[in-house]
This record gives sequence, C-alpha cells and structure tokens, in this order.
Amino acid sequence: MTLEARFAVRRRDHTTEVSLDGRAGEVIGLIGPNGAGKSTALAALAGLVRISSGEIRLAERVLASPTVHMPAHQRNVGYVFQDRLLFPHLTAIENVAFGLRARGTSRRTAREQARNWLDRLSVGDLADRRPAHLSGGQAQRVAIARALACEPALLLLDEPTAALDAAGAMTLRTQLRGHLGGFAGVSILVTHTALDAMVVADRLVVLDQGQIVQTGSPADVAAHPRTTHVAALVGLNLIRGHATRGEIAVGASQSIVAAQPLNGPAFAAFSPATVSLFTERPAGSPRNVWRGKVVSLAPHGDAVRVQLDAAMPLLADVTPAALVSLRLQPGMEVWASVKATEVSVYPA
Repeated sequence: MTLEARFAVRRRDHTTEVSLDGRAGEVIGLIGPNGAGKSTALAALAGLVRISSGEIRLAERVLASPTVHMPAHQRNVGYVFQDRLLFPHLTAIENVAFGLRARGTSRRTAREQARNWLDRLSVGDLADRRPAHLSGGQAQRVAIARALACEPALLLLDEPTAALDAAGAMTLRTQLRGHLGGFAGVSILVTHTALDAMVVADRLVVLDQGQIVQTGSPADVAAHPRTTHVAALVGLNLIRGHATRGEIAVGASQSIVAAQPLNGPAFAAFSPATVSLFTERPAGSPRNVWRGKVVSLAPHGDAVRVQLDAAMPLLADVTPAALVSLRLQPGMEVWASVKATEVSVYPA
C-alpha cells in the first residue's frame, strides 16, 4: 500500500503545494502554524476539495488530478476530524459499525468488529452510550475506532489528542503508535503537540505558508528546526543569520557565536534552559550577551519560562529561586547570556 501525492490547491488568497510519499505502516506527521495549509492538504487527500494541479495516487489508483476527482466515499480513506463528528443518534458501537454496514458487512459481523476496535481503544465498556454521554476523550477514541474498523488505505488524523487530558493523551499516543505500526495503510497525523509528533510519527513534514519547508525524522527535525514554529514546538530558541567562522550576524550590530566554524546562511538553535539571566552585565566578557526586557513570565514544568525582547526574541528557563532572587517582572531590563558550546549551528 503506497501513497504518492504531489498536488497544489490554489485559492484566491492562498496556495498550498504538497509532496508526500508514504508506505504501509508509516505515520507521517504534518506540522506547521495555523494557516500553513495542513487542513487544506487533508481535505484534498480526503476528496473534500478539488486539487488545482498534480496528482494524488493511492494503492496505484488515481484519486485526483485536474481532470479526475474521485468522490470521498469511494477513496477508501478514513478521516478522524478534530471535532469527531460522531452520529449523535447512534451508540458508540453503532457509530463504529456504520462504515462496515455501509459496505455490505452483515450486522452481526459489523458489531463484532466494532466491539473489537472499541476494546482495543479502551472504550469497550461504553459501547451502548450515545455521543452526548461520552467525554471528549472517549468520543475521540470512538471516532478513531470507527476510522480503523473500515481498514482504510489512508488514515487521516486531525489533532487526535486535542480533547484529552495529559494522562489520557499519553495513553492514546501509546495506543496509536502500536495500532498504526501494524496498520496496512498509510497514516497522516496533523498535530500542534510536540509529543504527538515525536511519539506517534515516523517522519515529519513541515508546512509553512503553503509550502513544505522541512522533512525528516522527528529527532532530526527537533534537533535542526528550520522555522520558528517548529522551534517553539520543540522548545528551542532559533535565530537565522549569516555565519562567518561560526559567528552569526543578527541585525546591524548583534551576533551570536557558536563553537562550530560554519560559514554562510545559517540557523542557530539553543535551549531556553541554557540561557542565563543577570540584572547587570556578567563579568568575564562572555561573547553571547544581550541586553533585553522581560515581556512575560509563565510556569513551564519545574521552571519559569521568561520571554525576552532583546536583539532577537529569546526564551529563558529559570528556577523559581532564581525568579525570586532576580526579582523578575514584566518590563524589567536584564542581561541574557548563553555559552557558545550550547549553541548548535547548521546551514540555512
């Protein structure tokens, strides 16, 4: 089972261009900021919008081209929407069995398969409840079971853990990773959650302004982000500039120094945890020092995340003790510093 999708959807104010290849059992994570084109890409793959150029081919069948538009119900595509869209008048087991019954499966067999999938997604005891009596997380599991029960050649998942609390989301990620690894079709996961992308996906595709700007394994994308959205997703500071022997110019009079002697257009990435804050310029003249203003303070795990307006926007993680010691508050001017050895640079 393979997916070959190279297409564009052109609208008056936006164009989305996508190139995706997937194989059976592979989970492709599609990430990017709001408005990047992720929803448009899923809608085109599902048959909900027509493509303007290119071709979508699934299991050797042409689903879409400028002259072909196979209807959604003929594509053998499962779609788990962010808002689930369960039939409100049907019970959970009837929702899951619906697609099987529509294909001609007997009522008894359809219900047996539906119950099996509900059990596999830990909601088998809710089989006789209607959607109004399910929590958001329970309804999402039913929606996923409904999509998987029909054994689609392509499974589209739009923010599958969005309605779940932290514990429920982690459980579902683990379940999805297990189910999709043995799935005979191709899966495409749209998410704004770093853990979804890192735990569930085999490969990430980054969309920005309707264009694919980066692809790679989750580990590679996380280590070498090429957009500010991905950097924020994985919790890194990202700076783009021109490097000369490892020193990257940022603006007219600022720079950041790394240990690697890179030359040319470059990115510099470093963790907020490596940024130190001071109320006065630190002694010893470290090279990566910038003066900035505290924009906001927010809890971040066991630390406090400080957003700074400096020569470049910066994030710093400090301990609660350091927060009190420095008396940090919005509007306060501070000095920020990071060691060159903590900065990773790579070609832009």
